[in-house]
Amino acid sequence: MAIDLETLDAALSALADFAKRYLPDATLRELDHKDQFPEELVRRMCSDELGVQLFFVPEQYGGLGAGSYGVYRICEQLAGVDVGIATGVLATFLGSEPISVGGTEQQRKQWLGRIAEQGVLMAYGATEPQAGSDLAALRTVATRIEQDGKVTGYRISGSKQWISNGGVADLYTILANTPSGPTWFVVDRGTPGLSAGKPEDKHGIRASNTAALTLEDVYVDADRVVGLVEGQGLVQAQAVFGYTRLMVAAFGLGAGWAALNRAIEYSTTRVQAGTPLSEKQGYTHKLIVPHAARLEAARAYIEEVGTRLDSGDEQLNTEGAIAKYLATEAGNAAAEASIQALGGYGYTKEYMVEKVKRDVRITTIYEGTSEIMEMTISRDRWQSHLKTRGRYYHDQAAALEVLHKRQPLAGANLAALAAHALAEVLERARVARLTRHQHILFRLGELIAWTEGAAAIARRAVAVAEGTLDARAPRRFDAAAMASLARVFAREAARKVAEDGLAHLVGAGGAGDDGAEALAAALGVPAIWRAQAGQLADMDRVASALYGRAMQ
Repeated sequence: MAIDLETLDAALSALADFAKRYLPDATLRELDHKDQFPEELVRRMCSDELGVQLFFVPEQYGGLGAGSYGVYRICEQLAGVDVGIATGVLATFLGSEPISVGGTEQQRKQWLGRIAEQGVLMAYGATEPQAGSDLAALRTVATRIEQDGKVTGYRISGSKQWISNGGVADLYTILANTPSGPTWFVVDRGTPGLSAGKPEDKHGIRASNTAALTLEDVYVDADRVVGLVEGQGLVQAQAVFGYTRLMVAAFGLGAGWAALNRAIEYSTTRVQAGTPLSEKQGYTHKLIVPHAARLEAARAYIEEVGTRLDSGDEQLNTEGAIAKYLATEAGNAAAEASIQALGGYGYTKEYMVEKVKRDVRITTIYEGTSEIMEMTISRDRWQSHLKTRGRYYHDQAAALEVLHKRQPLAGANLAALAAHALAEVLERARVARLTRHQHILFRLGELIAWTEGAAAIARRAVAVAEGTLDARAPRRFDAAAMASLARVFAREAARKVAEDGLAHLVGAGGAGDDGAEALAAALGVPAIWRAQAGQLADMDRVASALYGRAMQ
């Protein structure tokens, strides 16, 4: 069930008030400097005082059931305060997801109910030192304990690494190999044989607790098997990626905007040669505007995936990967640009953007690296291209062209150019068998994400213009500004798909007998170049919207 606007607004307001009172910049800098997880504060956030945990737990188990869309808004705001603290909160719900999707009804009532009622913290014990993102390569083993031919319990041995909340959690979900395959187990803190290492000395998110876990003959009863059936662990893990990666995408979005907003504010007071930086194109059009467009394209995609998940669409692993890829790469780039935007001040710890940059960097790594996202995206959409005999993105382009006729200013025609170009890139890659090269496969994943992001932001611009945008969506930009953002991003996406796609094809020997010039024409490069007309004017309009100036 989706959360209503009134409840969501109240939650966001309460969270903002809590952060203002207890997590000012000085406190966040101190936590970062001391490499300290504010356990007491996080537990207060997950208690009756704030009740943030209730939004992640379905109503039938004592929560408020915010759904994917509502949780995206909560996660964005949490990350806008501190990605480390947000990680500490989200780790509980990542840890509980195997139970949510694979547990028995009794298990859900027991453990999800404890989260709602007691605010317990959880950790997700999947990653191992040698396995990384490859969950199928895990070495942790659960050995059966049998009595009278019946399995009564298990002894688990192995190690886990990079575990968020690893040293502070009350409950752990641990993935281990059984005779029937990978299986999730629920393990209590303090169980003999379970120990946590010292917190990792990390580059960023230093306000989170990240620790290795060691399991030495850890005994659990048989009823601690999630779902009470062995061998379902990877299926249960895969089932949550669409949701959990959407939440990490929201982290990238929130942190990226937190950094960019600081750069915007700084530029209004920093005067050079008699003029504020906010009025200089050389500043705004390089360091602010493109990043605002990329972040809002990511938001548009996040919102579409969240809506689909709440409507009952299952898994959406590829869509979750696209959302995460777009938002975390955009957030990381926006934070990097914000350091540059503040110049020497940006390089100091006092001005916070340096910290945000270190924090947001992790979002391109955990819950699957950007490279894993590229592979996931490319492999799935490659199959879609093959199954539709090359029509998959041409059909998306046709739908965008219909949308353009309805709302000519929303940039749907520009997104359609990207989709047509992508379809041709994929087809040429098929003919030349280029996906046997891992580099090409990954680069196709990047182009696919940009294309689908362009389509999403065009659809969002249409929704804003027609008044059909979800009531729970933020409304920072009006219809005219949203359309300008959509056009800015869609032009960049079309140019990227055409030019990078051409370079990848030619570089891998996929130009064919006609040569690069004919290939460029087939990709629609001349039309995409012509479509760049108006980009500077649109960037001017976006800058005006960001700085509250009258748009021309």
